[in-house]
Amino acid sequence: MTTSNKRAEAGRRAGRPSGDDQDLRRRLLDAAIAQFARTGIAATSLRAIATEAGVTPAMLHYYFGDKARLQQAVIDERLLPALAPLRTQLEHAGDDPATLAEGFVRGIGELVAQHPWLPPLWVREVLCEGGALREVLFTRGVPGVPQLLAQRFAAAQADGRLNAALDPRLLVVSLVGLTLFPAAGAPIWRRAFGAEELGAEVMPRHTLALLGHGIGAAVPGETA
Repeated sequence: MTTSNKRAEAGRRAGRPSGDDQDLRRRLLDAAIAQFARTGIAATSLRAIATEAGVTPAMLHYYFGDKARLQQAVIDERLLPALAPLRTQLEHAGDDPATLAEGFVRGIGELVAQHPWLPPLWVREVLCEGGALREVLFTRGVPGVPQLLAQRFAAAQADGRLNAALDPRLLVVSLVGLTLFPAAGAPIWRRAFGAEELGAEVMPRHTLALLGHGIGAAVPGETA
């Protein structure tokens, strides 16, 4: 490389990233989170991510340095921005229990539709013991949101607006079980029922019908 070319390269690295640089960086982050969701963070190598992205491992080192910094970039630039709208929506959803539950169900449905990597990543890295993202979820992802929902459900219950037999805390757990678990298990139940045509948009409608009417007949003229 000539002296002038070296100076140009140094200037490109030191200055503002070009459009091509930003596009490639986004592609590398997409490849990383896809691999993390598929095989888990600990089991994913930089080489596997590079293969997914169609680049060399040296390219990952150029943009992120090492795996720890790449993982942090995935958290800061993919995971947290994905969760932020749901958190904001629930914080401003009011205290009506039905509206709050519907907001959670629809919010998770939108989240899964936009970010299909989230349910498997949640199972691997939050639910499983030793998962790399459990503390991140509690401290930065949705801090205080489960408690907020439980408190609003408890207040509604005290006012007679929520079934007295329910535990407000377990109601939050049930909502998670009715949304994220089916999304994470979609490859299994779609195969079991030959239901590949059922997309992410179907689950919120089904879940709201279940919450609203149970398994009895629907009220005539009402739709979910």
